[in-house]
Amino acid sequence: MSSSLSGRIHDVLPQTQCKRCGYPDCLGYAQALASGEADINQCPPGGAEGVARLAALTDRPVKPLDPDFGAEGPRTVAFIDEDWCIGCTLCIAACPVDAIVGTNKRMHTVLEPHCTGCELCLPVCPVDCILLENVTGEATGWNAWSPTQAAQALRRHEARSIRQAREADEHQQRLMAKAELKLSDIAAHSQHTDPAVLDKKRTVIEAALQKARAKRQAG
Repeated sequence: MSSSLSGRIHDVLPQTQCKRCGYPDCLGYAQALASGEADINQCPPGGAEGVARLAALTDRPVKPLDPDFGAEGPRTVAFIDEDWCIGCTLCIAACPVDAIVGTNKRMHTVLEPHCTGCELCLPVCPVDCILLENVTGEATGWNAWSPTQAAQALRRHEARSIRQAREADEHQQRLMAKAELKLSDIAAHSQHTDPAVLDKKRTVIEAALQKARAKRQAG
């Protein structure tokens, strides 16, 4: 459990990472709540029970869920219609917990035990081949979701964030290596022979490399 207010708030959120609260993830909402930027009634997956938990943590009065952010409902799981899936990978990129597997131009599959029902895969699908199925009947909010499921979702979201950061860093390193190779012999890597043009290209590459190195150091 975290000791800071934002950490304690984060600990009681459902971790669906659905963005319905208006923030990029549950942590962003927790931080906004702790700073007074957000209200306690912006999390539909948590429902009325979630609002009550947040009210107790933040010493604010309980209030109804704000309908502008959605309504409390049963937990849903996404399913992909195999007959329509074109393998575009857009849903894979959108899933915040890596619950969709597949490769380019191959049919994708939802890993049901890991799907949080966030619905972020729906708007990105160009052929509308993703369907939602109610898997909790009339149970809604925290009655349809457990602390164990929330903890699993958080672990998967954090692992995805770490992987994306690593992949972005590796991509940046590859770009820098290519730029350094060109810089080592600018004439051999250019169709131009004019010294003035080559000097200009050298300046541009050096500036880009300097910017990239500064960004990596800052990160």
